[in-house]
Amino acid sequence: MKTWKKLLTVLSATALTSLVALAPATALAEDALPAQVQAIKDAGVLKVGVKEDVPGFGYFSPDTNEHEGFEIDLARKIAEEITGSADNIEFTGVTAKTRGPLLDNGEVDMIIATFTITEERKETYNFTDPYYTDEVGFLVKSDAGYSDLASLAGKNIGVSQTSTTQAKIEEEGAKDDLTFNFSEYATYPELKAALTANRIDAFAVDKSILAGYVDDQTSILEFGFAPQEYGVTTKLDNTELNDYLNDLLDKWEEDGTLADMKATHGLE
Repeated sequence: MKTWKKLLTVLSATALTSLVALAPATALAEDALPAQVQAIKDAGVLKVGVKEDVPGFGYFSPDTNEHEGFEIDLARKIAEEITGSADNIEFTGVTAKTRGPLLDNGEVDMIIATFTITEERKETYNFTDPYYTDEVGFLVKSDAGYSDLASLAGKNIGVSQTSTTQAKIEEEGAKDDLTFNFSEYATYPELKAALTANRIDAFAVDKSILAGYVDDQTSILEFGFAPQEYGVTTKLDNTELNDYLNDLLDKWEEDGTLADMKATHGLE
């Protein structure tokens, strides 16, 4: 009987020791980050491609020499979540034309730059669920007399290089057999300058972007079309990182963090 008691005591002690040994490993497993996220944490810095010419979203202020806007705040929040500090971030300015190549070349970990989600683009990149939804609009001279899409038929419309705007306008115009002329520009300031100089009749892009370029001589036409959904963009094989980002966005949508960020910059 004593032998059995001793055996049970030894077995119990061994089992307890095993459980204690396993506990830290289990905790580590539960807290472990996906490999693609861990790589960013190990690097100690999150590299993000952002717009620098879109007030309210991504803008580089010459007055403060700082990046500011909703997307900038979102990028900093992600950096804080991954690295422990919102300051562990490196911004690279991008345009609609350069953002894809910079991601392809590995110069940035992700793009947060009014990047519209489309089925075609999903074949090349990973997109998170939308963090903002907008629509295409037009900035025109206030005294030009334009009121709707039909009034712009045959006019010269300025669009950003490689953006989806031209295709969306053509698609919408085709419903009423409307055609347009288009001029492409590399940046939004160039588009605004072209409108001011009468080289184009309208500056077309998402309305939230246009809002940053309104002055006392221009206005945004009331009508809009073609919903534009923005997602955080990563390389196509970065599925773990994309899933991780979606979890963050879901959490921040539910707890009001995203809404607060948008409100800070006057966005709905």
